[in-house]
Amino acid sequence: MMPRGMNPKQMNQMMKKLGINVKDIKNVEKVIIITDQKEYIFDQAEVTLMNAQGQQTYQIVGSPRIQPRKEEIPQEDIDLIVDQTGKTADEAKQALEASKGDIAEAIMKLTEE
Repeated sequence: MMPRGMNPKQMNQMMKKLGINVKDIKNVEKVIIITDQKEYIFDQAEVTLMNAQGQQTYQIVGSPRIQPRKEEIPQEDIDLIVDQTGKTADEAKQALEASKGDIAEAIMKLTEE
């Protein structure tokens, strides 16, 4: 919020005197914030970088799409199941997805077939 009667140019000059530099980041295509449960995806966002005394702060303005985070299955888990069962990597991955990442359950499912 700008003080009354101060134009943006004066505000920027005052901020520079205080050691605060503000810069708009141009041509931002997408911003993604990933948490442990959700992804916040800003397809069209305005991003501003503020540098104050060596500390950088990013401000994102826009409306995000919020979606649940998809867990990626580690390649080591897939390789382990392939080694243990002799099945293909795709079969191992599908079994891990079906068992929600439980390696023992995935092996049991593949060896029962």
